[in-house]
Amino acid sequence: METMEIRKKRRICLVVAYDGTNYQGWQIQQNGNTIEAELNRALSALTKEPIEVSGASRTDSGVHARCNYAVFDTAVRMPGDKFSYALNQRLPEDIRVRKSYEVSPHWHPRKCSSKKTYEYRIFNDEFPDPLCRLYTHFTYTKLDIDRMNAAAGYLIGEHDFKSFCSIHTQTETTVRTITDLSVKKEGSLITIRVTGTGFLYNMVRIIAGTLIEVGNGKYPPEHIKEILKHCDRSCAGPTAPARGLTLVEYEFL
Repeated sequence: METMEIRKKRRICLVVAYDGTNYQGWQIQQNGNTIEAELNRALSALTKEPIEVSGASRTDSGVHARCNYAVFDTAVRMPGDKFSYALNQRLPEDIRVRKSYEVSPHWHPRKCSSKKTYEYRIFNDEFPDPLCRLYTHFTYTKLDIDRMNAAAGYLIGEHDFKSFCSIHTQTETTVRTITDLSVKKEGSLITIRVTGTGFLYNMVRIIAGTLIEVGNGKYPPEHIKEILKHCDRSCAGPTAPARGLTLVEYEFL
């Protein structure tokens, strides 16, 4: 009977977008609501099964996403592409399933080679814009974009990013590869865009905090080499606030 039941199960993939403002991150927590908890609730109500999704990227509290991936198993025979329509009627308006489809029973996004792109947005002006407050980090100190881009260049490639991750990070290695990192400004909005094959806990937010310090003149762009060399979290800049960070692209290789 167990074999027959396993054969009935199908694996469905979801592409999920969300505003992380009101959530304690992706992964289920005891101290508040999460994206994962809302998806589990909606899916369990829809399928009448106890559903637990498994996500590709466990974004932190307050972080946003346009395209996080998640999978779940179900015996329900609904066509894979219809789950998105049914779920969006049951989810809160700050979470939406952009796409759903059936995948192989053993496929999982975390087991695939991939590249992720994050954007960190900074509102750099004399006063904050209330319409941007939930999705940007505000600083009134004028930032030098050329200096920030020069510093970003030292982070591209394979490096030990121990200086750029939380001291609470639990991982076998802190070596990661950044394939692209740029800083652009349009009006008062500065966007730090970083692409890599994997990221450490708080890595992008610490990179953003460090580039901000380069931009405001605290130290020169080439100081990034020393920060990398020391492999010490205290050498890098502060962890920039979560509200400015969005997972914008997820590419499977």
